[in-house]
Amino acid sequence: MESDEKWMSLAIEQAQKADYQTWQNPRVGAVIVKGQKLLSVGHTQQFGGPHAERDAISKLPTGQLSGAILYVTMEPCNHYGKQPPCTQLIVETGIKRVVIAETDPHSIVTGKGIQYLQKHGIKVTTGILTEQAMKVNLHYNYYFRAHRPWITIKQAISLDGKVAISQGKRTAITNQEVYDFVHRERAWYHGIIIGSGTAITDDPQLTVKVKTAFPPIRIIVDRRGRLADHPDLQLLHDLQAKTWVFSSNPNLARALSETKAEVICLADCSIEMVITECGHRGLQSLYVEGGPTIQQAVIDSNLVNEFVTYLSPQFIGRQGVARAQIPPTTKMVTVDTKLLGNNVRIEGKVKQDV
Repeated sequence: MESDEKWMSLAIEQAQKADYQTWQNPRVGAVIVKGQKLLSVGHTQQFGGPHAERDAISKLPTGQLSGAILYVTMEPCNHYGKQPPCTQLIVETGIKRVVIAETDPHSIVTGKGIQYLQKHGIKVTTGILTEQAMKVNLHYNYYFRAHRPWITIKQAISLDGKVAISQGKRTAITNQEVYDFVHRERAWYHGIIIGSGTAITDDPQLTVKVKTAFPPIRIIVDRRGRLADHPDLQLLHDLQAKTWVFSSNPNLARALSETKAEVICLADCSIEMVITECGHRGLQSLYVEGGPTIQQAVIDSNLVNEFVTYLSPQFIGRQGVARAQIPPTTKMVTVDTKLLGNNVRIEGKVKQDV
């Protein structure tokens, strides 16, 4: 067991080398061992490319794999997708044992990969460093267990709890280090949500400062259709990422027909229904960046998984716009802090039963 944990720990390190480019696929690590000697390592490549098992196996001649042990952080797939089934490849190589940290929560995979391996005479061990492995795919795991996206509220506030000097006035609260950090942080999410007020006031780009084939989708919640009067916003035209506009106004699609945005009309454009529709469209995680109005709606929906607050050492004063209010009964199960110049990043995850 100690040996299994040693090699699985290495597999988890490999999984952490995969990044946001895996997109809808989980970040998985694989390690191949024979006679307690490390033969190969691998991890999930960019979405559409090799999975971790195939990556590790491809680095070895077939004959060397016979009788080896494969350590993998998540159950191998047993279906055809962008890649052929990893289980089939494992059987063909002559690997004799597969050690798995976590069963894949995706219903198309769950248990099927393990069953296929066992059916073909491969010994399977599960449950090795499961908790550690699950942390690598927080959003993916939550999405397939809770059947909705992971929701993070991101706030930038002054010491007196204000987010702007006045209503409708764009205000820089945090420093350059926070700005750069947020532009990297966004890349880990499938979608960024703002309200129509933020879109109209700031006309933000909502882009990322990293190279990725899968930038998060910019999502504007515009229930009444206010953007009909602002069709020239760069967010609606720049094509740096997809832009979705959710609205209850059936005329908005026609008003924005000359833009590059997709208008999604919902009879009920509540934040709950917007999140549900994003989930139906395959978005596993959402980063809520808008102002206090949209953030308050998300908080009041009781769907928040995590709060990320950037605190700046300045006072805006009584005239400033107050942050969204978080209920005092909200319980954080983990809290992490990070110093970014003279600003502080506070990350707190909320207890969610799945």
